[in-house]
Amino acid sequence: MYVVKGQLSWGHCLKIFDAYGEEIGTVKERIFTFMPKFEMYFKNQYVGCISREFALFKPKYNVECNGWHVEGDFPGWDYTITKPVGETVATVSKELLQWTDTYVLDIVDPADALHVLMFVLAIDAEKCSAK
Repeated sequence: MYVVKGQLSWGHCLKIFDAYGEEIGTVKERIFTFMPKFEMYFKNQYVGCISREFALFKPKYNVECNGWHVEGDFPGWDYTITKPVGETVATVSKELLQWTDTYVLDIVDPADALHVLMFVLAIDAEKCSAK
């Protein structure tokens, strides 16, 4: 459905293309910030950002996108994205013992697929930056 390609830049910059090869989204790391911050764009329109907050034992994120919230086990990569009213948008899990990073995204409404993908890419890029 989508193809994601990394672009050489300062910080992470991930371009998302549709099945026809048209660029439809971008996840871009904002550099020179105290804690990692990733901006998300649909075409060239800003849709929100995800930033890591200071936490001692497990990662915590500030999410500014569609009013969504994240709950779950970030270190184990099992989490749920929900709307403010508690409805599930998607569940995300990372498959272990794979040669490459492999994720399962169970998305309730297909119209949310691109935003969920951007969300997951931003969290994955943040984890890569932290290593």
